[in-house]
Amino acid sequence: MDGDWDDLRCDILILGGGGAGLMAALHAYDTDPRLDIVVVAKGLVGKSGCTRLVQGGFNAALDPRDSPELHFRDTLAGGQFLNDQDLAWTLVTEAPEIVRKLEAKIGCFFDRREDGQIHQKAFAGQSFDRTVHRGDLTGIEITSRLHDQLFARSMRILDETRAVELIHDRAGGRIAGALLLRQQTGTFVLARARVVLLATGGGPRMYTYSAPSLEKAGDGYAMAYRAGCDLIDMEMMQFHPTGLLAGASRLSGMVLEEGLRGAGAWLLNAQGERFMARYDPVRMERATRDVVARASYQEIMAGRGTPAGGVLLDASHLGAGFVARHFPGMVARCAEVGFDLTREPVEVVPTAHFHMGGVRIDVDCRTALPGLLVAGEDAGGVHGANRLGGNGVAESCVFGARAGRTAAQLCAVLAAVEPDAREAEQARDAALAPLRRDRGESPVRIRRELERVMWQHVGLVRDAAGLARALAAIEELEERAAGTAAPPGARWNLTWQQALDVRSLLLAARLTAAAASYRRESRGSHARSDFPERDDAHWLVHIHQAAGRAPWTEPVRLTRLRPSDLEARPAAAPQ
Repeated sequence: MDGDWDDLRCDILILGGGGAGLMAALHAYDTDPRLDIVVVAKGLVGKSGCTRLVQGGFNAALDPRDSPELHFRDTLAGGQFLNDQDLAWTLVTEAPEIVRKLEAKIGCFFDRREDGQIHQKAFAGQSFDRTVHRGDLTGIEITSRLHDQLFARSMRILDETRAVELIHDRAGGRIAGALLLRQQTGTFVLARARVVLLATGGGPRMYTYSAPSLEKAGDGYAMAYRAGCDLIDMEMMQFHPTGLLAGASRLSGMVLEEGLRGAGAWLLNAQGERFMARYDPVRMERATRDVVARASYQEIMAGRGTPAGGVLLDASHLGAGFVARHFPGMVARCAEVGFDLTREPVEVVPTAHFHMGGVRIDVDCRTALPGLLVAGEDAGGVHGANRLGGNGVAESCVFGARAGRTAAQLCAVLAAVEPDAREAEQARDAALAPLRRDRGESPVRIRRELERVMWQHVGLVRDAAGLARALAAIEELEERAAGTAAPPGARWNLTWQQALDVRSLLLAARLTAAAASYRRESRGSHARSDFPERDDAHWLVHIHQAAGRAPWTEPVRLTRLRPSDLEARPAAAPQ
């Protein structure tokens, strides 16, 4: 374990095997097939990550009655104008063409209407039904077809290999590669690349209830922050309203998709009341995720929740046949834990789902660090203070494609440079530390305490006192995590991998709590009980965080629309 690492050289190193990473790999190759491309995934390329878990679909303005402009207005309204408008505009204008390419070139099959056109279903917060889908298993369809396409092209794949650290060049001004760890063998790899793409997916798994795939630990945020990137709006943590509540099962927190509510499912409290009438009597269950999740939380806190601490999602009135036909994945998921979604209410709870914050990028996925691109949930700015359902996989595909093209173009002008071996050695030694201790605290225990702290104090409703307690607790947990130990043996050492996960989770949690403490207003997914109003006069700003600096703010650039534009011309009613 203490010897040298294996060496790997390539043109483009893609860290992440989900939607953004796969799209980037294919578009980089198609831009220049001569490039040597390596795709690295902590799990299995194309078979792990959050894109594969997407049930609902992909937002795109395809219907002649819809338009990118209307999609843009909905996206900004949902994000409460914290969006980077150039990124949001790129998303909505390029999404239709990406959908067509997914079908015509990648081989995806999306559901069709009787007239042969792509079927688009209703999702919350949108003024037109624009969500393209494959039943309620859209993510599996997209990632499976993207994965198939990799084998029609010449590129290398490294499964079950985690990225440990981004490595600068010897001069320190550019990213020159990454230190990797093969989990199966416990051996390190120093990967040298002209361009590195960070697309590991965010994954807010530092909460008691969370929806991302199990391997997600905020690794991308942690690596980017330590490397010197600027992260924005990390306080904006989205809670999906309907995470399955199933006791100690690992399915607890897994999402029951928004299309259920779009199709007419109701949310009920333990008294049988359709409680959304209290919080958004016009949109009801089709309000944006932040509104619905917070409403569910308030019902539970008011004592109107179920004995297990949730609320009820009821689709039974839609008809058992309709539910089984349109939501087979959700029916199967509920059945695994003893619920019949087609005939009875199912217990649900708000679940940590998506981080709107992340690394600051431009429309070509460039960061402030030369040689480093970022796409997907690792990046911030597209969604503002709240992501619309269906915009997540659209973001991964749109910006994954752009990142791949940008990477190929950069390879034409960037000369290869050597990574700093001393920096790589330090990263390796830090990663090995738990294995070199004879005794120490279990990382699993630290993780469980972190989940409790984040759920209690940095959850759906926050205040200054709770956030201060959270930051103090996270600091203590970081000190304890520095002394974690793992049993001997590097091969498939799950305790060691958990210790590395906890290191990333703690950093992501600290950034989230610190930004939440800094923003003294309520906006989108960030709700402060001590500052309950949205304050555009003072807080229409991005909160920036970078290593070695105190948080700072920069005004949101209102390049296309201002809040008053939506007030003057409200969006149309849902179709």
